[in-house]
Amino acid sequence: MSQDLSLAQSHAFQLARTLMVPVTLFRSGDAIGVLPSAELEDDEVETLAEYDPFEHGTAH
Repeated sequence: MSQDLSLAQSHAFQLARTLMVPVTLFRSGDAIGVLPSAELEDDEVETLAEYDPFEHGTAH
């Protein structure tokens, strides 16, 4: 978990492109985290963004 939103956003985008699965950037308490969207229960955390690698083209 991180507390730096811009760093977490960058890592979330890269993780989605590496794994080629949608990932969710979320806040839990004071921390920000990233998980594959399929593994996250929406009612557990505050969703900040979802990154889908198929919306941005193929990974390089």
